[in-house]
Amino acid sequence: MIGASREALASGRQNLEGLTDSTSVDAAKLAEELTAVTVLLDREVSLRRVLTDPSRSGQDKAQLVSSLLAGQVSGETVDLVSGLVRSRWSGARDLVDATEELAAYAEAIAADKAGVLDDVEDELFRFGRVVSGSHELRTALTEPKAGAAAKAELIKKLLGGRANAGTVRLVIALVNHPRGRSLEQGLESYSKLAAARRGRVVALVTTAVPLSDVQKERLSAALGRMHGRQVHLNIDVDPSVVGGVRVQIGDEIIDGTVSSRLEGARQSLEG
Repeated sequence: MIGASREALASGRQNLEGLTDSTSVDAAKLAEELTAVTVLLDREVSLRRVLTDPSRSGQDKAQLVSSLLAGQVSGETVDLVSGLVRSRWSGARDLVDATEELAAYAEAIAADKAGVLDDVEDELFRFGRVVSGSHELRTALTEPKAGAAAKAELIKKLLGGRANAGTVRLVIALVNHPRGRSLEQGLESYSKLAAARRGRVVALVTTAVPLSDVQKERLSAALGRMHGRQVHLNIDVDPSVVGGVRVQIGDEIIDGTVSSRLEGARQSLEG
């Protein structure tokens, strides 16, 4: 997002964090209801255009939200969405993206309060790797003809009892409403939101063999010093890298693997 939409989303996240500071507010329920609002706005093009129309007053748009959602979702969700539509948006589609992101962030807040946020991050990452390695599973989860209920049931069979409830809800929401993203892209975006809840960044670390706990702590500390923030490691073991470590944080890549050095040497010889 750019400009006004970025500011509107930041304001919405602040409102969500302030609201969930109260122990009486169920963040998981907020996440579920915001997901439902996302589906509604994604489906109803004319509605989201009206709710982001700069010629209409913020109060008029908030009243429209209230009339549509009152009795369907909690008052807290109505207040959050009303706050979003009072803001200015660079594009109507950005409002849908924002409600979806707030839904996922609410799940991160719920997991954080339950003390399982680290587990959710790891479960999202591992499930992404499972999907990447199984053409059959990817097809089953992305087949347009398969119904939403069938896909949800498959995910529950795969993750039920093995992952946190928040992880299962996030994956089901992504599979049934991908909105143009691949499963891996969606899971990565959710993982980043979970990390953002802790004020840290995510590093994808690829090694030939598993790292020990001591090695993970040292690598995380070193990357944290480089970036001035805490770093959460997602470890991917890939024997093809031969040795060394490859680290990716956002667009930044630090490649110290043996396979990379061998490839560099090969190119030098061929050049």
